[in-house]
Amino acid sequence: MIRRLVLATLATGALLAVAAPAASAATTQVTPASSSNIVKALQLKLIRLRYLAPGLATGNYGNRTIQAVMAFQGWVGLPRDGVAGTATYQALKHAQIPVSWGHKHKHMEVHKARQVLLLIGKLGHVKRAIHVSTAGPGHFTPDGIFHIYRKEIMSWSTLFDVWLPYADYFTGGFAFHEYPDVPGVPASHGCIRIADGDAQVVWKFATLGTRVAIRDS
Repeated sequence: MIRRLVLATLATGALLAVAAPAASAATTQVTPASSSNIVKALQLKLIRLRYLAPGLATGNYGNRTIQAVMAFQGWVGLPRDGVAGTATYQALKHAQIPVSWGHKHKHMEVHKARQVLLLIGKLGHVKRAIHVSTAGPGHFTPDGIFHIYRKEIMSWSTLFDVWLPYADYFTGGFAFHEYPDVPGVPASHGCIRIADGDAQVVWKFATLGTRVAIRDS
C-alpha cells in the first residue's frame, strides 16, 4: 500500500513538472483568443503605463486594447501590429511610463517616428500615450510648435469630402481627428488620425490654446 502511494505521488509530481512549462509558455503572448483573465492582466498593465484609459480592463481584446498595444509597440520600437506577441509581452515586463521631451506645463507631443501622441498634464506628467497615424508617403505632417486654435466636434473636409469627428486644429487645415482606419504605419493626408474612443479623450484634453509639439524623433 505504501509502495503504491509513493509511486502515485511520484507520478503526480512528474505530470506537474511536464505541465508547468506549457503553462509558462501560454503566458509569453496575449492575443484576442487569450482567456479573459490573461487579457485583463495585459489591460491593467497598459493602464498603469498610460497606454489604455482607466476603466477599460474588461477582459475583452477589442479595438481600444489593440490601439493601446500599438502605442506601446511604437514607443519601444517594435512592429505595430496590435498583438501582444512574445517580443511585446517581454518588453512589457520591464516597461516604464513614457517620458516627454521636458516641457513642464500642459501640452501635447506627437512623436512621429513612434506614431505616438503624448498628453502631458501639469508638472510634465504623462497622462496618456495614444497610437496615431500621421502623414503617409507623398504627404506631410508639419514639425514645430503649435497651439490648438479651433475645435469642431464634426468638421467637414472640403478637400477630401469627408466628415472629421472630434477635430482639433493646430495649424492651417491640419488637425487631430477621429478616423475609422488608424493603421500601424503613417497613412494620413497630413492630419493626425486617432481611433474611436481615444479621439474623445484627446478632444477633452485639447482645450483652445493647448500647446502642440511635433517632431520626427
